[in-house]
Amino acid sequence: MVFSSIQPVLFLLLFTYVFGGAIKTSVDNYITFLMPGIIIQAALFGSMMTGIALSTDLSKGIMDRLRSLPIAHGAILAGRTLTDIIRNIFVLILMLGVGYLIGFETSAPFGDFILGILIALMFGFVFSWVSATIGLAVKNPETAQVAGFIWLFPLMFASSIFVPIETMPDWLQAFAQHSPITYTVDAVRALWLGGDFEDSLFYSFLWSAGLLLVFVPLAIHSFKKAAK
Repeated sequence: MVFSSIQPVLFLLLFTYVFGGAIKTSVDNYITFLMPGIIIQAALFGSMMTGIALSTDLSKGIMDRLRSLPIAHGAILAGRTLTDIIRNIFVLILMLGVGYLIGFETSAPFGDFILGILIALMFGFVFSWVSATIGLAVKNPETAQVAGFIWLFPLMFASSIFVPIETMPDWLQAFAQHSPITYTVDAVRALWLGGDFEDSLFYSFLWSAGLLLVFVPLAIHSFKKAAK
């Protein structure tokens, strides 16, 4: 729990104080622009712990005990991913507290603010299933950690988390504009800073539903395969 919290807080402080002065955005205070994106990043980092934890449980034989019980395989994975939502709640509250201490401001209505947090938690839940699939496929905790983060980093940086995508090269803008991370960050940013969020929220939900449809069955299949 402690180390899951330290990493996103470090990202928040580093980008605010090291890069913030050089990054121009539509908001005068960079931390206000950054905060919605860093919340999504924290949820994504938390989701990657799902695959690492599952691969660790597999290697230590804990899953063998669970598989001996008369419960559905999907229930075991659902329990793991739902538990990670609870951890993400703690991390997001900590992130928001640090953000307010260093200058984050929002005039969003309370309902819109809470909706932004719920969107971040939902997005983290979706990527927990992606992480679960990877962790169950590789089985080794060290490999799961590398495999889980190696594709996530470029996906996060090629999005609107840290900078406006208009500052990117044209070919990268085309990718970043349609990234599920960009749609989700833009929805939360519009909710917290003001603006139209309906389109971004719609495409974020569409991406989330599609990823769940793909990776929930894949994770359950990988779990059953690992049981053999």
